[in-house]
Amino acid sequence: MSSEGAIRLHGVEKRFPGMDKPAVARLDAEIRAGGVTGLVGPDGAGKTTLMRMLAGLLRPDEGQAEVLGLDPIADVNALHALLGYMPQKFGLYEDLTVMENLTLYADLRSVTGEARITTFERLLEFTALGPFTDRLAGKLSGGMKQKLGLACTLVGTPKVLLLDEPGVGVDPISRRELWQMVHELAGGGMLILWSTSYLDEAEQCRSVLLMNEGELLFQGAPTELTRQMAGRSFLATSPTIHNRALLQQALKLPQVSDAMIQGRSVRLILTRNSDPAQLRAVPGLTDLVLRDTTPRFEDAFIDLLGGAGTSESPLGAILHTVEGNPEETVIEARQLTKKFGDFAATDRVDFTVQRGEIFGLLGPNGAGKSTTFKMMCGLLTPTAGKALVLDLDLKTSSGKARQHLGYMAQKFSLYGNLTVAQNLRFFSGVYGLRGQAQNDKIARMSKAFGLDTIADQPTDALPLGFKQRLALVCALMHEPDILFLDEPTSGVDPLTRREFWLHINSMVEKGVTVMVTTHFMDEAEYCDRIGLVYHGKLIASGTPDDLKAQAATREDDDPTMEQAFITLIHRWDKEHAA
Repeated sequence: MSSEGAIRLHGVEKRFPGMDKPAVARLDAEIRAGGVTGLVGPDGAGKTTLMRMLAGLLRPDEGQAEVLGLDPIADVNALHALLGYMPQKFGLYEDLTVMENLTLYADLRSVTGEARITTFERLLEFTALGPFTDRLAGKLSGGMKQKLGLACTLVGTPKVLLLDEPGVGVDPISRRELWQMVHELAGGGMLILWSTSYLDEAEQCRSVLLMNEGELLFQGAPTELTRQMAGRSFLATSPTIHNRALLQQALKLPQVSDAMIQGRSVRLILTRNSDPAQLRAVPGLTDLVLRDTTPRFEDAFIDLLGGAGTSESPLGAILHTVEGNPEETVIEARQLTKKFGDFAATDRVDFTVQRGEIFGLLGPNGAGKSTTFKMMCGLLTPTAGKALVLDLDLKTSSGKARQHLGYMAQKFSLYGNLTVAQNLRFFSGVYGLRGQAQNDKIARMSKAFGLDTIADQPTDALPLGFKQRLALVCALMHEPDILFLDEPTSGVDPLTRREFWLHINSMVEKGVTVMVTTHFMDEAEYCDRIGLVYHGKLIASGTPDDLKAQAATREDDDPTMEQAFITLIHRWDKEHAA
């Protein structure tokens, strides 16, 4: 078969020194134009390594790769004219404007004269960035940055587009817009490979390559894999057991391959040939209510990898129980306002969070949720109103309040040039631990989270999942009553995300209160209540199921959390169009 219009891989393998397994192991595959192909897998699957080989940035150790009939290494100059590659950390120049970034990439691609003018007009219209040509790239929202990155990649009109996790850190509305653009490009005949660990994105692809630890586990249409899960996906509830306790019980059962919270229910994936009736025979689960639910690609993905893997968090045995009344308000925003000049990033926001509750702040990029969040944990001073933690005003008593707070930043505020052990020692010292108590806490946490075996490794060299685990441990060294999490799972794969939320659930069962921001809508399902922030205002609040009910229509009476998010935002826009 001709390689024109296709990527062909013949026994491609790539090894790196010091690794037991190949990063990509003897891969045979064909990827054709005319639809988006997804490159799917958890951290360390080999997705970025494969992308870099296709872009001519890495040489395979064995086998051969062909892109439109060209060898990415031998024919690199010819391929450069035909290929657009958008890596995870795309090289936008944040101190240049939108137009200056486009001009730079046009210079690099030798796009000049009339062709440059028409290309820029087309790309600015396509990405809806026309009104923002004079804005610095560093001042764009996350979604707009990704659109600009895509526009820069498309300068020169490539025939092949390699996109390495373009949806990371982008809100659902911006991700949907990115997908619409990419589907339009694919419909025009472009060959597109979209790498992702977001499995709802994989469902949008015509076909997927599903990889794990360098091995290709599946190639074909996502629906083909999802069909194999028929009759094994259920929503479980119990009138006597809270969904978090039910989740922890379910994960220990041999019949359960995977479990995650979905609103008031727990989504269960049963192992092959398991009988749902067996679950009701388990002591304590005799009143379990099970109803069939439509399988998702994520169900099939987790099952193919052998199930969720982790069934219990070690934190339950380590953390003390937080004393206090569950009805007690521990976090409160009162008419909270933050202005930058005349612009109100947060505008008279009110909400309360009770002890032992998980409260989620959702909102599109640039909506004001991060500003609100930073005021609630004392990192920004309000212009007006109050941010209260344990009845302490963070403007006047931040030092006293911070003794009770743990904070995990979106970019995991770790010191990359320090080892794992040095980071643990530094952060435990910052939180006031000294001497034997500090040594004991470091040893106990390191053993519980598997960090003792990598204690001497520099943090920058760790995979993303280990960085996340280390950042969580650093935030918990002083056993805080209240934990603030700012997009804690951005970019990590579903298995790592499940492990992370097991830890959070275990802490909440001990009475810890959690406030979290997230762009990942399945993650929002873990929250007891959600506040949806848009244009600096709290436009909706309630349980995940409440928000889905608010967004339900006659045509769609059971929307997903993502559909609810988009519907509520668009509804607010419509109501406030004037």
